[in-house]
Amino acid sequence: MATTAPVHPVDEVPPVRQLAAFGLQHVLAMYAGAVAVPLIVGSAMKLSAADLAYLITADLLVCGIATLIQCVGFWRFGVRLPIMQGCTFAAVSPMVLIGTTGGGLPAIYGSVIVAGLAIALLAPVFGKLLRFFPPLVTGTVILIIGVSLLPVAGNWAAGGQGAKGFGEPKNLALAGFVLLVVLGVQRFAPAFLSRIAVLIGIVVGLAVAVPFGFTDFGGVGDADWLGISTPFHFGTPTFHASAIASMLVVALVTMTETTGDLIAVGEMTDRGVEPRTLADGLRADGLSTVLGGVFNTFPYTAYAQNVGLVGMTRVRSRWVVAAAGGMLVLLGLLPKLGAVVAAIPAPVLGGAGLVMFGTVAASGLKTLAQVDFKGNDNLTVVAVSVAVGMLPVGVPTVYAQFPDWFQTVMNSGISAGCLTAIVLNLLFNHLPEKAGSPAKAAEPDEASATA
Repeated sequence: MATTAPVHPVDEVPPVRQLAAFGLQHVLAMYAGAVAVPLIVGSAMKLSAADLAYLITADLLVCGIATLIQCVGFWRFGVRLPIMQGCTFAAVSPMVLIGTTGGGLPAIYGSVIVAGLAIALLAPVFGKLLRFFPPLVTGTVILIIGVSLLPVAGNWAAGGQGAKGFGEPKNLALAGFVLLVVLGVQRFAPAFLSRIAVLIGIVVGLAVAVPFGFTDFGGVGDADWLGISTPFHFGTPTFHASAIASMLVVALVTMTETTGDLIAVGEMTDRGVEPRTLADGLRADGLSTVLGGVFNTFPYTAYAQNVGLVGMTRVRSRWVVAAAGGMLVLLGLLPKLGAVVAAIPAPVLGGAGLVMFGTVAASGLKTLAQVDFKGNDNLTVVAVSVAVGMLPVGVPTVYAQFPDWFQTVMNSGISAGCLTAIVLNLLFNHLPEKAGSPAKAAEPDEASATA
């Protein structure tokens, strides 16, 4: 009697009801971050309200398409893991500079298209670097990803960066209430409900927020029912050498960040990322970034906040995230739906974010638990890497006097910490031993596990 091979949890397709609930949870977790990039860039360029709305709907549409490419995949594009895609914050400063110094949006989109092509071409090269990401490095990077996201959750909990009532006790009380709801559902509710604890926390938080005046749905009535993004809406792309150079630096940063995120999700889902699958994931990033340049939006990368959601809910199906990608496409085509989601107040997202981002950091600690710290310098590798990664998070202007390319790389705590961890691992675990030091090769199995 023939038996069918068991389906890996990553490839399982949950029932439609669960797909919808789990997918919506992912959308709500990343929505604020997804729309922040077009808002920041468009506002810096003093675009009209109509153009800002156009940038946001275009971004949501391409976010959804990029997520589908990454999760579902075709040919050699897509890592086929539960990965949400969104605009990278690493590109914000360079794009604002390009857009406000004479090039405008066409110059931004020209540089974005070139950067996307470069990512796709460099993907196989990055894939071969996977051997430089042992548990010592990956655990450190995942820890840095989680800790560097916590200030984002803190800003949301306080009311949102730049909000009029930032830090008011009522904002933090609402965030704390949502946090308690999430924890209560996860601890006491049945298995299915515990897996959508974040979604329940956000819905309950929104229900409390509306009567207390935290938000209103006035913008929903003003939003259009249908919005279609057309290629090159803001004009034919132009190609300036300086703009392209700065965006290529951004491309290297996003490839480094995406590598860390893909490895993190691979570990959480028990489907380890290999050189070929890493290259496929990065190639999908490149294609999505090219689409971003064509459809009036920006460079794309894996979203770390959704990495935390995968770890917290233990829902490993890539089809759940593919469903979330489909929802983003709908939000991009139906601006009125996007306005409903946009009405969720920041403190509600902050309460949920504290759990999700903390889960990412805890996953990094779990990976580091596999590492041997006895009789070697691995503790130094972790300590210095975390310190370098946290420096721009704690002191955002620390590199303000450095060249733009340096700021692009080092102002991202994730890329700064990742590069530091790779270099220090090579320095302490791959170079010949110094004279008179105890041989670390006495236990080759442990050495190979940590180096």
